[in-house]
Amino acid sequence: MTITPLPQHERDTESVAGHWLLARIGKKVLRPGGKELSKWLVSATTVAGKRVVEFAPGLGLTARLLLDEGPASYMGVDSDPEAVAVTRDAIDGRGDLVVATAQETGLETASADIIVGEAMLTMQGDSAKKQIVAEAGRVLGPGGRYLVHELCLVPDTLDGEVKTSIRKDLARSIRVNARPLTVAEWTQLFDDAGFEVESTELRPMSLLKPMRMLADEGVAGVSRIVRNLMRDADACARVLAMRKTFVTHDEHMSAVGFVLRKR
Repeated sequence: MTITPLPQHERDTESVAGHWLLARIGKKVLRPGGKELSKWLVSATTVAGKRVVEFAPGLGLTARLLLDEGPASYMGVDSDPEAVAVTRDAIDGRGDLVVATAQETGLETASADIIVGEAMLTMQGDSAKKQIVAEAGRVLGPGGRYLVHELCLVPDTLDGEVKTSIRKDLARSIRVNARPLTVAEWTQLFDDAGFEVESTELRPMSLLKPMRMLADEGVAGVSRIVRNLMRDADACARVLAMRKTFVTHDEHMSAVGFVLRKR
């Protein structure tokens, strides 16, 4: 059996993006709110019979959740051909995928009823965030839903210097220029693009905490991850550094889910 390589497989442990490093050591759930918040998103609106588009579907966990609900169609969009191949294997022919950016998907206007995006807007600068949300608005039909799962900073009144410090530490740790926003800032971004927030759900950002790991990966999955880390000292050092960053800023980081309706 041919094993599809993970994205950035050619990069060494020191330079690979944090989420793909976690995937490399066997972690299946890579979203800040874990499997629980992804399930909340999927259950927050009716998927059956709807045209669904997912931006950056990653390892395909949410794609499978969506497809199990019986949508009229499923289209995954990712700019990385290797990521597309991973998702294609995960969904086993039950949907379509296209290599394109979330800023310019190439999909027809008003061709979707639901768009899903998880843990990808956080990784973009301000301009790219606006472009992606605008593209979601273009592709959605009137009244369509945009389901978003991201990292956020809390509280809304958080000092600007603290925000900058958190963003710098995250960038150093995960090797991606992450720029999480407060709930109020996320809401403003969506409002400016013509979306109304129907519901918001906050969950702890416990990606590498033991209880979340067990809930997301199961005992066998956690055992696999531990074995892989024991065999790879460099990967272990990076994962521990990531966890230290998350713990250091635990008070001011959260996972957030939004159900948005296009006006």
